[in-house]
Amino acid sequence: MIAPSLDTLSKNMECEEQSSISLLDIVIKWNGNDYDVKNLNTNSDVKTLKEEIFKCTGVRPERQKLINLRISGKMAPDECLLNTINIKSGTKIMMVGSKEEDIAEASVVPPKREKGRKCKSYDSEEFDEERVDKMEIHLAKVQNRVDNYEIKMLNDPRPGKKLLVLDIDYTLFDHRSAAESGIELMRPYLHDFLESAYEHYDIVIWSATDMRWIERKMAVLNVANNAAYKIMFYLDNAAMITVHTPKYGVVSVKPLGVIWGKFPENYNKHNTIMFDDIRRNFLMNPKNGLKIRPFREAHLNWEMDKELLHLSVYLYEIAKVDDFSKLNHRNWEKFIKKAQYKKEKRHKRDRTDNEPKPPDSQPKL
Repeated sequence: MIAPSLDTLSKNMECEEQSSISLLDIVIKWNGNDYDVKNLNTNSDVKTLKEEIFKCTGVRPERQKLINLRISGKMAPDECLLNTINIKSGTKIMMVGSKEEDIAEASVVPPKREKGRKCKSYDSEEFDEERVDKMEIHLAKVQNRVDNYEIKMLNDPRPGKKLLVLDIDYTLFDHRSAAESGIELMRPYLHDFLESAYEHYDIVIWSATDMRWIERKMAVLNVANNAAYKIMFYLDNAAMITVHTPKYGVVSVKPLGVIWGKFPENYNKHNTIMFDDIRRNFLMNPKNGLKIRPFREAHLNWEMDKELLHLSVYLYEIAKVDDFSKLNHRNWEKFIKKAQYKKEKRHKRDRTDNEPKPPDSQPKL
C-alpha cells in the first residue's frame, strides 16, 4: 500500500478543517428593533460576536448583555466559542445595553428648582420613575418574568373588564398587629369593596411575599372563595424585579408589564390600576399606581378607616374612562368630589326641568 504524500495529507486536513467550520446568521433584538449579524464563523468567540454587534448597534462590547446566550445555565463569557453553545443559524438573541451618549444623557443631574417653586408636571420622585420604566435592562427582566413565571389561574379573564391589582399587607390587611383572628385585622369594607370592584374589574392579588402566605391570608380573610366576587390569580415576590434608582438604590418593584405580557389581548396601560401602600412599587408603571393610605393599628383605626369605601367610588367613576394613563391617581379624592359635584348639578337641573311651570299670565283686555 502506497503511503499518501505530505501534500495529500495537508489537503485532506484542510478539507476536514473547512468542513468543521460553518457560518451563522444571528438576529440581535435590541431597543425594539432587529439587527442581522451574518456569516459569523462558529469558531469565533462571544467577544467577536459582540464586536460585530457593536458595528450594527453602536453599543460597546463591554456594555452588552446577551440575555439568552447561555452555557450551563449562565450567561456565556466572552472567551466562550460559539460552537460550544447550542446555537443555530437564525437564532434571535435579546441584547441589553446602552450607547455611551445615552448613558451620558441619563447621568446628567437635573437643575435644582428655585426654593419654594414647584415643578408643573413632575416632582423629583416621578422624574426618577420616568427613567426607570424605560431602561432596557429592566424591560428585559420583565420579559424574563413573562417568559418564565408560571401563573396559577383561579378564574378566567372576562371580556371587556378592566384590571385591578391589589397589594395585601397594609392595603387590605394589618399584618403586624396582634389579634385572635385574621378577621380582626381585615381592613373595613374589604368585601364590599371587592364586590363593588368586581362589577367592572378583573381582580389580581400581588404581594411581596411567598405564595403560601398569600394563599393563607386570602383564606383567613374569606377572599379566596367568596361567592360575591372572584379573584383571577395571585402573584408573589417571584414575579417582581429589582431596579436601581437614584432615589432608592436597588429595590424590588411590581411591574405590571408581567401581567400585560401574559394577557396582551385583555390588559394594558390604558385599562389597569394598582393599589399599594408603597409608592416605589409603581416605579415601572408610575401612571397606573395609586398609593393607598396604609392600614395600621387595626384596633384603633377600625371605625375611622373608610379608605376602601371611598376608593370603591373612585373605581366606579373611572370605569367609564377609556384611558387610565391620562388620569392622575394622586388626585383621586379631588376626582370623586368633582364627579359628585357634576352629578348634583345635573340632578338639580333635571329637577328644575321637571317642575311644573306656572301658567302663562292672561293678557289684559
